[in-house]
Amino acid sequence: MSTSSVSHRIGSVVWSAVLAFLILSFGQTAWIALLVANLKTGPAIPWAVAVMALVLWLMWQYLGGKGWPQRTSETRRRHLRANPVSGQVWTWAMLAGVLSIVALTGYWIVMTQLVKMPGNLLLPDLSRLPLLTAVLVVGMASLVSPITEESGFRGYCQVILEGEFRGVVAVLISSVLFALAHLSQGFFWPKLLVYFLVGLVFGAMAYLTDSILPGIAVHIIADVTFFTLVWPYDTTRQLVWKGGADLWFWLHTLQAILFTALAVIAFKRLASLRNHVRAAEGRPLSC
Repeated sequence: MSTSSVSHRIGSVVWSAVLAFLILSFGQTAWIALLVANLKTGPAIPWAVAVMALVLWLMWQYLGGKGWPQRTSETRRRHLRANPVSGQVWTWAMLAGVLSIVALTGYWIVMTQLVKMPGNLLLPDLSRLPLLTAVLVVGMASLVSPITEESGFRGYCQVILEGEFRGVVAVLISSVLFALAHLSQGFFWPKLLVYFLVGLVFGAMAYLTDSILPGIAVHIIADVTFFTLVWPYDTTRQLVWKGGADLWFWLHTLQAILFTALAVIAFKRLASLRNHVRAAEGRPLSC
């Protein structure tokens, strides 16, 4: 490989990372600013949720090719990769994704009992908010991350990378970048490892379906699950090396292993469907 080719590939990785982080930062910063302002002015009326819904819609429209400049419209549409998928592909993608989330939930809980880590402070104390506001805040938080992260990392970033690398390599690079995007939660290798695995799951879904839409749907399910059932209890779990491994530790370990195996089977079926479609269209079965 020539020096110019290597430089071009490095440039593509850097540019894809810049775009992904810009998209993520814009969405996350807008949501945090709106939420903080809403809570300061009075949480009884959750106006930040409505404003953020408009912001997300406008962002989605622009990233999907609408608006100025028109000369970049098709490039933006292609990079967002919000392509429709068939019912069969959608079903297997959702199954593979949900099974993976169940497995990753097990991995996360097991990790929090093996390594001492602070909890994820991603939302305000919901117990202090009116019920309607708390529900809407969780709902919007579970939309902001999926839309911005899938658009940025599995859309723009990974599409650029797939133009320079084999699919597997592109997914690996986008997953590393995705994990690095969560350094804001602290430099703890168990967390970064799980986020890397999350990146692999959503990256593989996007690659095999050529769409971020199934990934967004699964990502929403994942965020609701972690916001309500996992992260609030991280700091209350007992470390194994202090109190020993209880029944729940072993059940979550079994959960992680069993659902990983089931997810792999579902992903293999999804890959088979992709190859069948590509063969029918006369395209190479690249990996």
